[in-house]
Amino acid sequence: MTVTVRPAVPADASTIFGFIRALAEYEKLLHEVEATQADLAGHLFGETPRLFCDIAEQDGAPVGFAIWFYNYSTFRGRHGIYLEDLFVVPEARGIGAGKALLRALAQRCEAQGLARLEWAVLNWNAPAIAFYDGLGAASQSEWTVRRLTDEALRKLALG
Repeated sequence: MTVTVRPAVPADASTIFGFIRALAEYEKLLHEVEATQADLAGHLFGETPRLFCDIAEQDGAPVGFAIWFYNYSTFRGRHGIYLEDLFVVPEARGIGAGKALLRALAQRCEAQGLARLEWAVLNWNAPAIAFYDGLGAASQSEWTVRRLTDEALRKLALG
């Protein structure tokens, strides 16, 4: 069982969208998925992509993905990577695919002189938290994530 990681290509759009839906179902958030496969393909593979994806494969078959983008730390004065989604299909968990995806992002950070790799995890997702703890990922408990969407976002935009 060999796990490899490669950058996604346009032919992966359907697989990636399937992974997104599977992740949303696992997180009990499938009802919140508004994106379409076409949206995703445009953002990942359009003229000026600002979203990126790596695919983990086991013996050539896709088993997981990491969707990420560059962020910036004003305090560190350097870019970093924000991991938006990490998902490995249940039947491939434990073979090293998640770790391989994170390793590939860490290697990108090192190669490009980036300051950090960060992500969020749901409070109830104990298996993921244990996995991240095992990698040495520090919890940022002093920060609280805030978000504006939908009506609140429109209201602020309109003044």
